[in-house]
Amino acid sequence: MTRSLQAVAYRRPSVLESAAGGQLLGLETSRGATPTGVKDHPQFFAGFLTSPQVASAALLAVADVAAARYYQQQLRASLDPVVTGNGDRLRFESFSGCCGVYARLDVLEPGLDGGEVGHGTTNVDVNNPLREALSRIGSDDPLHLRVGPEELAVTTLDGPVVEKKVPLPDRWLRGFAEAQVIAAGFDLRAELPAADAVRFLRALPRGGARAASTGPRWVVPSGNTLRPTTRAVPGAVCLPGPERLIALQRVLRHATALRVYGPAVTGGAAATASAWEVVLPGMRLTLTLSPDSSRGFSGEGGVLDALATDEAAEDAELISVLLAWEPRVDVADLASASGLTPERVRAALIRLGTSGRVGYDTAEAAYFHRELPYDAERVERHNPRLRSARALVAAGAVALDGALGTVTAEDGHVHRVRDEAGVLSCSCLWWAKYRGGRGPCKHALAVRMVRRGDAAAERDMARVEADAR
Repeated sequence: MTRSLQAVAYRRPSVLESAAGGQLLGLETSRGATPTGVKDHPQFFAGFLTSPQVASAALLAVADVAAARYYQQQLRASLDPVVTGNGDRLRFESFSGCCGVYARLDVLEPGLDGGEVGHGTTNVDVNNPLREALSRIGSDDPLHLRVGPEELAVTTLDGPVVEKKVPLPDRWLRGFAEAQVIAAGFDLRAELPAADAVRFLRALPRGGARAASTGPRWVVPSGNTLRPTTRAVPGAVCLPGPERLIALQRVLRHATALRVYGPAVTGGAAATASAWEVVLPGMRLTLTLSPDSSRGFSGEGGVLDALATDEAAEDAELISVLLAWEPRVDVADLASASGLTPERVRAALIRLGTSGRVGYDTAEAAYFHRELPYDAERVERHNPRLRSARALVAAGAVALDGALGTVTAEDGHVHRVRDEAGVLSCSCLWWAKYRGGRGPCKHALAVRMVRRGDAAAERDMARVEADAR
């Protein structure tokens, strides 16, 4: 696994301090993107939290996921959460070290009081002393939140910064990209009231190798609760690695509802990802689980088609200038503003998602704008199937014949790629194993690239002939 160290610098550690009017929670920010350009330490909010104890517990849950590995637990993981100011809300996001759990806390307008929310994205420091202090927040303690340095500190604070070296595996970056593509295919499958939600979640296994080895579980809505079932049936939701929902335990006593999201399934379907959202006063905490504890989001392959087309790349450049850290990115509005079809807008958003520039909110069934503070090009550069497909095209290994394409692989084997109602199947071992469940194989991807190239060449030729006439 390719791994690098990313330097994350803060002016000082985040801290919870006592003051005459209550407590002050100062979350320090690092270098990040804003509407006016990149800033070293942007400020996104200064005001009060309307539910201090709830917000503290939910923020700790996001930090729990950032520090956890639910697979190969003996290895360390620590990735500072990402914070985005969307003008009307703050979003805190993290990914587990094993790349199988994505966490997001949305602190909405009712959860914030007394300050405007800025726009931009950066890392935020949630250190161990702060975590201990947050765990002691009382229910009646007023809590002032500052995300970013104080205005005075921005201009006068000198001296050394606090710098962390964060291990950043490339698959974590791909995981952020894949998670939003997969979540865009979810629908609301069940909503449980508070008491039933707490009862259901507290009955789940808490962890351990035995819990992780039982394989995926399935649940179906039944009245006000979820009933376990032994297999996938219509309306069921996959609960893969239920012990990975343990971070939700921190907020259960504050929950007002539990919403469960997943894709449509048919009888006998393979394990799928799912999203579990705890509704809290003025905020939402969502955990999205990969299809298996040992299977990270980074290998799902949902972004490969978007990465493989030059048209989506060009459309993404156009769409990117229309984004403005909106909390809800409306596809119809973007289509109208850009002159593109809604289908091309969605493909462009997927492309932007591969570099962390958009996420997907299942609760609102809408994309949102953010800019992950990482090297965007690494997602494409370190995707092995995409690299292999490009190499096959460059080597002239692809031959097209109507609905059939043949690809001569590096080892001389010939693989046949068939188009069945727009879905490309292949005779290779990858297709036989996953049946498209983890995105296209490199051979199907190479065929799609060549087809799109031929179609683009035909369009160019038609334009030349029209101009000549």
